[in-house]
Amino acid sequence: MLGAMNGGDPKAAEELLPLVYEELRRLATAKMAKEAPGQTLQPTALVHEAWLRLVRAEDQGFENRAHFFGAAAEAMRRILVERARRRKVLARGGFACQTELTESALSVSAPDDELLAVHQALDKLAEEDAQAAELVKIRYFVGMSMPEAAQALNLPLRTAERIWTFARAWLRHTLQR
Repeated sequence: MLGAMNGGDPKAAEELLPLVYEELRRLATAKMAKEAPGQTLQPTALVHEAWLRLVRAEDQGFENRAHFFGAAAEAMRRILVERARRRKVLARGGFACQTELTESALSVSAPDDELLAVHQALDKLAEEDAQAAELVKIRYFVGMSMPEAAQALNLPLRTAERIWTFARAWLRHTLQR
């Protein structure tokens, strides 16, 4: 189906959504379970926005399942970072008019400063080790467990764990500076 979708078949995207939706929603729900009580985020909001970005992307050529979920992780990452930036501007008095929260308003489990710092550090990590950066994206921004992330990236679990250990140490070192 990914091949048909890459070929521009509009029906392929319609057929693919039901197949991946539950897995994407389950991941979003798991991420939201870590949220403090009273959050306004609906797990479907992140999934829907990420899906729209994936389908609308002009260069969407998904090669396989791992590539698709990597792109989904990147879309979710960008959505969460954009939301954190907007909230940071609002906290400093930007955007004079008040905005009512809706179902599509997103919330993240990490503080905005941390989220933005991780986002910036990930770009540097990707230059050094792209696979480590992809693993961080799908673990941190999507909320996949280690076995799920290893499967999505087509890695043996032990290899994914080694990469995760390296990525965490690299990020800790980078973020502490």
